[in-house]
Amino acid sequence: MNNRRNWLKQIGLGTIGLGFCQFESFANTPSDYILPNLDNSPILLRSNENPYGPSPLARAAMTESVNSSNRYRWNLWSELISLIAKKDNVTDNNILLGAGSTEILDLVLQYAALNKGNFIIAETTFDYWIAPADKLGLKKIAIPLTNDKKHDLTSMLKAIDSDTKMVYICNPNNPTGTICDREKLVSFINEATKKTMVFIDEAYINFTTEQSFSSLVTENKNLIITKTFSKLYGLAGARIGYAIAHSATIEQLSNLKSSTNMSVSVVSASAAIASLNDDKFVQQVYSSNQEAKKYTIDQLTQLNITCIPSYSNFIYLSLANYKKDYFKQLKDHNIMGTKIYEENGKWTRITIGTMKEMQLFIAALK
Repeated sequence: MNNRRNWLKQIGLGTIGLGFCQFESFANTPSDYILPNLDNSPILLRSNENPYGPSPLARAAMTESVNSSNRYRWNLWSELISLIAKKDNVTDNNILLGAGSTEILDLVLQYAALNKGNFIIAETTFDYWIAPADKLGLKKIAIPLTNDKKHDLTSMLKAIDSDTKMVYICNPNNPTGTICDREKLVSFINEATKKTMVFIDEAYINFTTEQSFSSLVTENKNLIITKTFSKLYGLAGARIGYAIAHSATIEQLSNLKSSTNMSVSVVSASAAIASLNDDKFVQQVYSSNQEAKKYTIDQLTQLNITCIPSYSNFIYLSLANYKKDYFKQLKDHNIMGTKIYEENGKWTRITIGTMKEMQLFIAALK
């Protein structure tokens, strides 16, 4: 019983009476953050999640915030918005919270579909929102990626017509892990937003040293950026993301919601605030991701498996030269990957887990 109680304290999920963990000296390496695998569940390398979980500060904040979840906590949402605005060098009026960046995307779709038309998207990219877009009356125009799996910005710009309501760019791109050249994307944004709205999904930008495009929104009403706490900050299940846009655009998006910012729970907001104040955890996760990614790409290359250079926490790889049944190998070793995204070249994606998980992944392929 004492062992279990100590474990609950460590992960910040103790029940009432156990007290709250002091995390200042909790961990020195990200491996110390990993939640124990109590039920022998599979190694999850399918959804680009952070394998280290929420930061120690976030876990403590979530635990404590449960006691105030009976209140709306307006001040908490305001505090989070201010912290985000400061981090992204914009004002509070440029931020709109959502239950994950997917809620922001759904909201932008509704906004774009107020007048029927089309939207432009890369092929292949994050496209789970295509079905709702179709139901809202938006027609898809898909532009193939370049040979090196990057957005073809020139072709996307040429595809814009008088009926185009939105251009979607995931940067870094999911599932390829590629990133747009900054100067080229700035030029694209400047030209495209003269005609339509450009939506930049920066879910994975924190896994790079690249700057966000958020600074451009203060002068551009047709640019919307979305970010999330799901990836680097390890809050995928907590569902918290946000939009960055011109204040007038934020107001128009807010008008499509019954209650602005209130889809974010007190627990999630508390976790996000704590995460933004835990630089040590963020840096350790970033460094560990880089290390495990380099190891995995090196090992895959030795297996004659082609990989696309990745600016994210996942790798896009071709199974064209792999002689075994890749998905059977994963299944036999209790590893969950994802699917084939492109039949030509048999391209699939694998999430970067902990170093131990990636070693097990490589061993499974061998």
